[in-house]
Amino acid sequence: MKRKHHGGRLALLGAGVLLLVTWDLVAQPIAQQTQTEILRRRSEVANPFHVQFEDVTREAGIHFHHERAASPEKLYLETMGAGVAWIDYKQDGYLDAFFVNSGYTPFFHPKDPPQPALYRNNHDGTFTDVTAASKIHTDGTFFFGVAVGDYDNDGYPDIYMTGYRHSVLLHNNGDGTFTDVTAKAGVGDDGNWGTAAGWFDYDHDGKLDLLVTNYVQYDEDHPLVCGENKPGYRAYCHPDSFHGTSMRLYHNNGDGTFTDMTAKAGLVNTDGKSLAVVLADLNGDGWPDIFIANDTERNFLYLNNGDGTFRDASYKSGAGFSEEGRPEAGMSADAADVVNNGLLYLFVSHLDFELNRLYRNNGDGTFTDYTIASALGQTNILNSAFGARMFDFDNDSWRDLLVVNGHILDNIALYHPEVTYEEEKKLYRNMGNGVFMDATRTQNAGFRAPRVGRGLAVGDYNNDGWQDFLVSNNGEDAQLFRNHGADEPAATANHWLAVRLIGTKSNRDGNGAALKLIAGDLTSYDQAKGGMSYCSAQDPRIFFGLGKHDKVDMLEIRWPSGIVDRFQNLPVDDFVIVEEGNREARAVRFKQHRK
Repeated sequence: MKRKHHGGRLALLGAGVLLLVTWDLVAQPIAQQTQTEILRRRSEVANPFHVQFEDVTREAGIHFHHERAASPEKLYLETMGAGVAWIDYKQDGYLDAFFVNSGYTPFFHPKDPPQPALYRNNHDGTFTDVTAASKIHTDGTFFFGVAVGDYDNDGYPDIYMTGYRHSVLLHNNGDGTFTDVTAKAGVGDDGNWGTAAGWFDYDHDGKLDLLVTNYVQYDEDHPLVCGENKPGYRAYCHPDSFHGTSMRLYHNNGDGTFTDMTAKAGLVNTDGKSLAVVLADLNGDGWPDIFIANDTERNFLYLNNGDGTFRDASYKSGAGFSEEGRPEAGMSADAADVVNNGLLYLFVSHLDFELNRLYRNNGDGTFTDYTIASALGQTNILNSAFGARMFDFDNDSWRDLLVVNGHILDNIALYHPEVTYEEEKKLYRNMGNGVFMDATRTQNAGFRAPRVGRGLAVGDYNNDGWQDFLVSNNGEDAQLFRNHGADEPAATANHWLAVRLIGTKSNRDGNGAALKLIAGDLTSYDQAKGGMSYCSAQDPRIFFGLGKHDKVDMLEIRWPSGIVDRFQNLPVDDFVIVEEGNREARAVRFKQHRK
């Protein structure tokens, strides 16, 4: 009896173990299937049109490496990295790529200084390095930012590069070469640490003026020592260790020279520790305003009075601080209409342990912190966000968000083990009402590969109507990402329209123009803006995602001159060139290459 009873317990125990083992074997794939299904469903919402950004840097022939001039002395200059730009320097309808580089420091002085690079678009998905042929050459100045604009209205875009103690203006000669005209133009910003810059016609005289933002007062010859006094723990200093500097406004005289109008315009403000600028009409009065993201100081909002002066609205606008009333580490800035109501929202990116902020435009010159309501919240809390742009990556008619991340401290893991130096990019899809869903996990490994991201420039380099982007990484290779949205079947792909502006009475770039598009039940707005992102220059063309609308009923353009042009029944999936005062919009089609 005892033996039988014992055997029964063993049999029962064996059955239980078998049941548990069997359930474990079954439950594990069920859990995996459930997780897979959750991810699949989430992907269908976060990226329903299956858009992929592919790293095509190598096959495109881009081999630019940014030199950050790293040294054991941890000079503050080494941390910031540089911007990047799109520029159609030959005006052939294809975007070329321009990369900013660093320079000499007391502890980094190679025989030949680091050089910027200009890559010509070959119209087949590849690029050729034409830096030498362009005659762009620098003398060792440590550069950071870039702004592109046709300041002399000759039809060819020029380049302004910001740098430490000196910035330069490169005039486009129209023959593929550039000439340094800084001294003649008087825009050297000497003695300052220039960062972001932007072109805009603030007084509507038909000529582009230049706004240059500056970072902190810094002396590389007498650097501060920061961090802990033990091996490996020396760190780059915090911006609180330095005094701020004022922006500079250069008025275009129309003869190749500029006049410093900072004081007369009411823009002197030495609290600035600026890294990003957006130049756009933020209160709807027809005059371009100034928004600046500052590092550890309040953001600046200066509203244009329309008489050559600006008024400081940084405090009462609501855009100067976070919802909690704190200044944060502003790295990047952008402005876009994310709810299709004609009002530009403001986006500011920040360092780790701070939220990236989205400010809702209330339409009366004030803004409300919309970060939590937009669902952006803490989605990037452990990353340090630099370049950022709001654009419609899937052409569904709602502007989305792309953020490029990378930490400041190369030894950050010693202080915060949960934080890394190289970080992944973030992609967010606008769900249609200014609420964003994180779509990063819908992207491939190349997109998500960690980098020390800095500059970001969005533009359609292969002219297929789907916007691509360039990234400059601090101390690393640059990257070009192609948007594969055009590879979707024509029956399911979204439509689009891209507009290139040519001013006649207004500045030739059409900077400051306001656009309104109507396609069926869709009404979409945009502006030709200056600045944007971190120290970078964007595709000057205006892109409208149209979703499934197959016709544009009306396109209205209000130029800075006051001229209003309207066009009806435009085709979709086209680039159109609009010349101010011309009643016809000219469509331009480009041969597509699948590289």
